[in-house]
Parts: sequence; structure tokens; C-alpha cells
Amino acid sequence: MGKKLLIVDDSPAIRVLIERAALAGGYEVCAQAKNGEEAVKLYSSTLPDVITMDITMPIKDGLAASKEILALNPEVKILMLSAMGDEEIVNQAKEVGITHFMKKPFKGEEIIKILDNM
Repeated sequence: MGKKLLIVDDSPAIRVLIERAALAGGYEVCAQAKNGEEAVKLYSSTLPDVITMDITMPIKDGLAASKEILALNPEVKILMLSAMGDEEIVNQAKEVGITHFMKKPFKGEEIIKILDNM
């Protein structure tokens, strides 16, 4: 089996799109979360190799969740997904330790290309 992937997004449609692309790309989808709080809990129990993380979500946003997850494991790879190409958000994500970004909307094969190179 390929790398383990945790999908984090409050949109069920986006989660399905990423899951289909990931499975076709040889990834094992170990869990899905609809907010950052769920993501942090699921990270500890599933220990994925890579995470797709939406920024804007209810309860806990992607930046806060990523910061917590990277504190647990600075080696985990996180791909930050955002509908906003806001430079300020990208800079905040870099400060947290995220180095990979993708703007929504995207095609499934585009996300796999980035995940494969992380």
C-alpha cells in the first residue's frame, strides 16, 4: 500500500474528490475529518504520512490544526488547500511550518502530482 493520507476539509464534495484521486494515485486514505479539531484527534490515532488540510473550517481552522499536528510530528507533510490565494494566509502557513500549497478549485491529478513530490 502507498502512503497514508488524512483528508481534512469541511466540504464533503472536496473530500470525495481528494479521496478518489488519492486511491487512483496509490494512496491509502486512512481517515477524513471535517474540521481541524477532528484532524488533530485523527492524526494521533492514524499517523498519516501526508495530510491535505483546508484552511477555512468550523471549530478549528487548518492553520491551528496544522500547528498542533506539526508540534506532535515536525516531519509530517501537509498540503494546505485554500479557496483564497491570499498572500497573508500563505505567509501564516509558512510560519507554522507548511511548505506546500494548492489553490481551490483543482483537478484530482493535480493534487496527486503535488502529493507525490512532497
